[in-house]
Amino acid sequence: MATTFKSFLSSDVTTTRTMLHESVPITGSILARTYGDPTNGETNIKTYGHAMFVSVYDYPYLSSSSNHLMDITFGTHPEWDGYEPDTNNSGFPDDFTTTAGETQYLIRRNVYTQMQQILVGRDPNNNLRKFDRDGNFSDTADDVYNNCVFISFSRLLVKDEIKKGTFRLELGVGQTDLSVDYTANSAQTQIFQPADHDTDGSDEGGTVLITDTGAQDEYRVNSPVGEYAILKLQEIDGPDDLTNVDDTVTNDGIPVGLIYYQAGIIVLNLDWMADSADTPADPGGPNESDENYSGPEDDANLSGGITPNYLNWFWDPDQAGGSEAINWYTMIKGAYTINNLAEGFRHRINKIQFNNTTELNSTIYFCRAKANEFNYSSNPSYLSGSKIAVKENSTDMPVSYITTVGLYSADQELLAVAKLSEPLKKDPTNELALRVRLDY
Repeated sequence: MATTFKSFLSSDVTTTRTMLHESVPITGSILARTYGDPTNGETNIKTYGHAMFVSVYDYPYLSSSSNHLMDITFGTHPEWDGYEPDTNNSGFPDDFTTTAGETQYLIRRNVYTQMQQILVGRDPNNNLRKFDRDGNFSDTADDVYNNCVFISFSRLLVKDEIKKGTFRLELGVGQTDLSVDYTANSAQTQIFQPADHDTDGSDEGGTVLITDTGAQDEYRVNSPVGEYAILKLQEIDGPDDLTNVDDTVTNDGIPVGLIYYQAGIIVLNLDWMADSADTPADPGGPNESDENYSGPEDDANLSGGITPNYLNWFWDPDQAGGSEAINWYTMIKGAYTINNLAEGFRHRINKIQFNNTTELNSTIYFCRAKANEFNYSSNPSYLSGSKIAVKENSTDMPVSYITTVGLYSADQELLAVAKLSEPLKKDPTNELALRVRLDY
């Protein structure tokens, strides 16, 4: 225990912040196809009785060595104009005529509402905001996201936050003619198959790239959970390779979602996939020619377009004939569960990649021992018969060896201890400045 104390001056203490980053690659084979197939059960995909989300693990989840990677869920705002109006006053759109369908409608609506409360909050009138395409809630234009996939990454992957400008998601938009077992190699080739620019509309699609490029210089802070940015889409091997699908957008991509960095949540808008069952469409914004149209914008300049008919996300074994490919639009308007929606979505992910961030805060204390300070040891063996043991003559200078630095509170309670790698000799002929860093 120390017997001599020295107080820090303001100039003796400083703070620093260091950002540590790791690259996190998640291959599509982990999200689907590695540990079984949907028919027999994918052992790294955990589903729940409440059917509100599914969890993805990097290994069969019953194994003690598995790690939780993410949760995937889906939500729809009840005001989406793709639903048929409620003409029967049942409280449900006319698309849902069965108990199962009404149950799924409520679950999706509740998921969307929950994410609204967490991620976007309320306006000055205490109404929940919708997910906004450009993050500008004062803009009265109808640019909201109604059909969203929510990907919530585990804290194991995100750490303190996702590093801005590093997120990348490759999504296959495939074609209609898929194999019955969409886990087969042939089906995977079809899902990610590039378009050959045929004019018959038979195989447009390929892969789209969704990123937050440039977010480090342009992000929003008007969210209850911290910073977020806009996710933008480009086709990387589709009809408009590495170009804007929507020629009314002049920047480097088309807004299709939002990324919340500290929360580690991706909100991926799917209106561009689900506004029509058979109309070729691109991932653009509202069609100004139709005030009730809030989905993809038809573009006559497209060499094909991305048609929801290609997007057969889920093979339904209960359909007549054994199995039938169901497109996204039909699933949203039907009694399909979030488990079904997540299954189809997972099988179209080619890759997810981002850098995480660990924020390391440090307080640095400069412990200064001047020439006339700390020249004596508190070790009982330092004295022998009331004399300093290391002095042979009375005229010799006192000498000590510093091995430990203790940081004390104002009432002299020991708070932290720092050990030196080797003893430092201290006598009246020298001065020492020891740098102690406390990380937290």
